[in-house]
Amino acid sequence: MSDMRISAISGYEPSLDLYSIHKVLISDKISDYDKMRFLHKNQMQINHIMETKISSNEFINMMQGRALIRFRPLKNSYTKWGDKILLAKTLGILPSQVSDYVKNVSEAMSDVSEMGKLPMDKIDSVKTYVYRHGTKSEVVAVLDYELKHTKDFIKTLQNTLEYGNGGLADYFVRPIHRMTNKSMFNLYNVLSENINFATANGVITEEQKSKLTEYALVRIYAIHHNNRLINAIKNDIK
Repeated sequence: MSDMRISAISGYEPSLDLYSIHKVLISDKISDYDKMRFLHKNQMQINHIMETKISSNEFINMMQGRALIRFRPLKNSYTKWGDKILLAKTLGILPSQVSDYVKNVSEAMSDVSEMGKLPMDKIDSVKTYVYRHGTKSEVVAVLDYELKHTKDFIKTLQNTLEYGNGGLADYFVRPIHRMTNKSMFNLYNVLSENINFATANGVITEEQKSKLTEYALVRIYAIHHNNRLINAIKNDIK
């Protein structure tokens, strides 16, 4: 494959950035040999880019285009390791500090005074990471925070409950993230509480409240059912 062909596929020329490098390396249309040629040809520029700090927008863009794969725990574990390194660069901390950092931020999300001390771009990066690799308690905290602080309550609620948006539904697609009955009840309680909160504060009407409450219940049940089905399939193919 020619350099021109790589350029046409990746869409990064004439200059490189972190996201364009990422697109080349994850592409199924470029052979491993051509990826190595690409890395070798641009070695100095890539090394310089990798040494620089990653912005929140760059991190989120990369995560959106970096799919996690069903029934591939080793592949996903490797991806998580890479995501942790990228998030560390974004936050300006060591990779070994990421887990504690994410845990502390998720725990602080219920405290407005504490969250006010953290730049919004870092909060967004942590939210993106949690919806990919976080614990269930971290996901609940992020969901609650998102719904309480969104500028478009209905859109945020619907997006997180639909697949392909990097939210709650996508988190539970992976067999490693089992949605137990307890998880389902906890999540629905958070959704219900926030719908009531939005209604009480005039964000949505009583009519919208009724429709959203029904919608949230149907979607949570569907996600729970799909998660159980995915896990049943995973167990059958072992």
